[in-house]
Amino acid sequence: MEKNYRIVIDTLGSDKGPEAILEGAKTVLENNPNINLVLVGDSELISSFGFPKERIEIIHATNTVTNYDNPMEAFYRKEKPSVFLALEKCATDEDAIGVISSGNTGAVLVGAIKYLLNENRDRPCLAAMIPTKINGHYTCLVDTGAITDCTSSQLVGFAHLGSKFVKQLYKIENPRVGLLSNGSEPTKGNKLVKETHLLLKDDKEINFIGNIEAVNTLDGLCDVLVCDGFAGNQILKNTQGVAMTLIKEVMKFGVINKQEDITKQIAGHIMKNYDFESNGAAIMLGTKKYVLKCRGSSGPNATVSACNILINVINNKCYY
Repeated sequence: MEKNYRIVIDTLGSDKGPEAILEGAKTVLENNPNINLVLVGDSELISSFGFPKERIEIIHATNTVTNYDNPMEAFYRKEKPSVFLALEKCATDEDAIGVISSGNTGAVLVGAIKYLLNENRDRPCLAAMIPTKINGHYTCLVDTGAITDCTSSQLVGFAHLGSKFVKQLYKIENPRVGLLSNGSEPTKGNKLVKETHLLLKDDKEINFIGNIEAVNTLDGLCDVLVCDGFAGNQILKNTQGVAMTLIKEVMKFGVINKQEDITKQIAGHIMKNYDFESNGAAIMLGTKKYVLKCRGSSGPNATVSACNILINVINNKCYY
């Protein structure tokens, strides 16, 4: 008998508006008869999409946390922002397996800490699986934007969370952990990187292989790549930006040289691997239930992919 899943979705916070998220939610229900949804947002708008009533629950919310708000202040002072209602619902609903949001990253982190911090009280981080040039191999990048200013002990904590996650998801017995730096030598890096390097080197529970330069992030040299949220976010956005530039150049070449058919295939291959909207969302590690954070510019495909990722990690028993 197929197992049923219940997923909470924050429909507010996307740069493309709640309609984009709701379109994705509609596709999720159409493609997955075993998934039910809790939709947090404007009840009138949600009802206008004609969702099957027996498969959704609506939690009304019109407030959101903008990129100009202080997330902590918003938690205590704003009246019921959707992202906090979604996280609270996920925490209190025994059947909910996780929550998806495209909203303010800081607000998602604050809400996750308030409602879903795990028993070990680990500092949560956002993990993204980035493709490498090794066919079928992905590197788990932590952190990708939850915490921009980190301590060395926090980075070590991220290494542990990422290692446990990769070990369970990909069945890798002893995941290789790298530290993002501006040089592969132990002496390279800023103060944070140098301090973290020493701690990781001495940690017997971590298979630390040393520093990894940004130019090698897609080479598959490690299974987990550790960095602060500022650097990790830049890696993600820069990778996608370069990929999109390459796609445009490939298509331009095809038009000029009248080779559109082959260039479309090449562009499609690049898009498949490096379109982070199609690849879903970053996964928050260190919480009792999974929290998936889509980019603010996400459209319907990101919601669909995020649900697929959530089901995949649950089926692979990726708990920590």
